[in-house]
Amino acid sequence: MKVTDQRQLAAAAAQRRDFLKFASMTGGMVAAAGVSRVAMSALPEPVIQTSTDTMPPLVPETGRPYNPVVTLNSWTLPWRMKNGVKEFHLVAEPVVREMTPGFKAHLWGYNGQSPGPTIEVVEGDRVRIFVTNRLPEHTSVHWHGQRLPNGMDGVTGLTQPAIPAGKTFVYEFMARRPGTFMYHPHADEMTQMAMGMMGFWVTHPKGKHPLIDPVDRDFCIMLNAYDIDPGSYTPKIMTMLDFNLWSWNSRIFPGIDSLNVRHNDRVRIRVGNLTMTNHPMHLHGHEFEVTGTDGGPTPKGSRWPEVTADVAVGQMRQIEFLADEEGDWAFHCHKSHHTMNAMGHDVPTLIGVDHTGLTKKITQLIPDYMVMGERGMADMAEMDMPIPENTARMMTGEGQFGSVEMGGMFSMVKVRKNQARGDYSDPGFYDHPKGTVAYEFEGEVPVASRSNDAGASSMSPVHKPSKDIEVKVRKPGADSGSHEH
Repeated sequence: MKVTDQRQLAAAAAQRRDFLKFASMTGGMVAAAGVSRVAMSALPEPVIQTSTDTMPPLVPETGRPYNPVVTLNSWTLPWRMKNGVKEFHLVAEPVVREMTPGFKAHLWGYNGQSPGPTIEVVEGDRVRIFVTNRLPEHTSVHWHGQRLPNGMDGVTGLTQPAIPAGKTFVYEFMARRPGTFMYHPHADEMTQMAMGMMGFWVTHPKGKHPLIDPVDRDFCIMLNAYDIDPGSYTPKIMTMLDFNLWSWNSRIFPGIDSLNVRHNDRVRIRVGNLTMTNHPMHLHGHEFEVTGTDGGPTPKGSRWPEVTADVAVGQMRQIEFLADEEGDWAFHCHKSHHTMNAMGHDVPTLIGVDHTGLTKKITQLIPDYMVMGERGMADMAEMDMPIPENTARMMTGEGQFGSVEMGGMFSMVKVRKNQARGDYSDPGFYDHPKGTVAYEFEGEVPVASRSNDAGASSMSPVHKPSKDIEVKVRKPGADSGSHEH
């Protein structure tokens, strides 16, 4: 947005006052000395992004070269070089985030999105970040995992005064070590992080590194979670455990893009966790190694093949693998309820319950009522049942063989031989070679072996029931009759 010279001068004067106040209150002589009044003469113009598309890698045009990352359904923040310093401008503000087609949330974020844009720098870069606060309350930014002057660490009240609403503060430090990091507030943290304020920070090595190998594809995924009632728009900020929307970069499946790679690409996926629980991240069809954490690259002697890596709260994990198997390979959190949307935690289990006549009676009182769960929950993916406006369906996504029956933290790594180098576009569904897809067997089915033996106990029970308890299994059929064995 163009501004007049008068407005630029006014903004620069306000910026200088804010920074000098910041430096004097923190006592951060190292930090204060690093930013001259000349450098404060004008702010970099903020770049705002509202699209939820996965943006292509931002190839550096200034500064040291590096192989850029791709942030799923997000983007990388541009910078300007000024007297050898990389300058960024973050704007903390309310945003509207489309979490999946047909469902939007009112969140807080940076530069038009939640999570905020990824910041990419190179080891040894001098970095200056202007942070403008357009929230209705004060904020700050903590540079999670960074080595920096104490007065730049972003903890409100401890290392700096809060950034008041409508004001701009500046952070300046050197990117001292390569790795995968995050940024988020350390001011009213429970509210602001629950509302979506977070982002990625990647520091690339300045040259060949003994523990960091070059890769062909480099992806970033931030794990975050929200509690948004069906039909509403704003997260509940007091929730501690019962979240109903488990997301990657504030997107839920099927709104999460696939990770599209070339056959035999070396792939790196950087995962950060700012939810309230751990997430076992599981990749189908390949083995990977954990090559880095927020503490830095892992020693090569400490790595071993994995297909699942747990990412605890506040942690970063960097995994790498060779994409040497073609196909559409699922990549997801292995906590089953984290691959569903808009879950209700108080729904009773109705598996095996005979619903004959029940729906008719209830719909006389509640016309839109639908009995769910007699045969499990898979049928819900096929139902076009009425739901409140602005509500994400629990399980959705249509694959080439039918409903995928997933939501939340789920996507695919699509590996193709004909994917061009550097091409991140979706190649569509995998064309399976003949004879490589599971199929219905039409011959005589052999008798299956079964066991009803509960197994021996480690010792005899003190109070054994006087008679055995008989449990009957009901198998739902098309006639809704009772089939018991």
